[in-house]
Amino acid sequence: MKKPSVIIGKKQIIMTCLTLMLAIAVYINYASAPELSTKDTKTVTAKNDTVSYGETEFVNAETESVNASGSDYFAQARLDKMNNRDTAVQTLQSIIGGGDITEEEMVMNALDAVEVSKLIESEGTIESLIKAQGFEDCVAYLDGSTAKVVVKTAGLDKAQAASIKEIILDETEVDAENIRIFEVK
Repeated sequence: MKKPSVIIGKKQIIMTCLTLMLAIAVYINYASAPELSTKDTKTVTAKNDTVSYGETEFVNAETESVNASGSDYFAQARLDKMNNRDTAVQTLQSIIGGGDITEEEMVMNALDAVEVSKLIESEGTIESLIKAQGFEDCVAYLDGSTAKVVVKTAGLDKAQAASIKEIILDETEVDAENIRIFEVK
């Protein structure tokens, strides 16, 4: 009887490295997320005001029906974002580790995995830079063609919106008209 031979080729090594990089990016995003806090009990009120500043649009993301503080919103948003990313990573891993795929499909899946990793890194960088501008908290959502940023502030003026927009434009290749800034008080 012959012993089965295990051949590890370049493709398997590349796929393993890409999967490992993606897992590390997800872990870093998870580790840098703040812990949930239930100390504040402010209510958020609803408004449908939109203000146009150049090509950036303000949208007050306040709802009366939500009885949670702004910090609870950001903690929940980070958890939701992390869960969505974990699901995407698991899907990509199952596709990459799947059986009957061609070399071209494998390369496309690897490129998708790298793109997700870049988006996670860009979101973290944008959030850090916005917080460095003096905002209490923020969450960034990128999908390649659009950028949405939710900031915690008592009032967002045009100069602050412009600085947030500039950060996003510097970090991504998103068009200015596809940037949305939401304010949570």
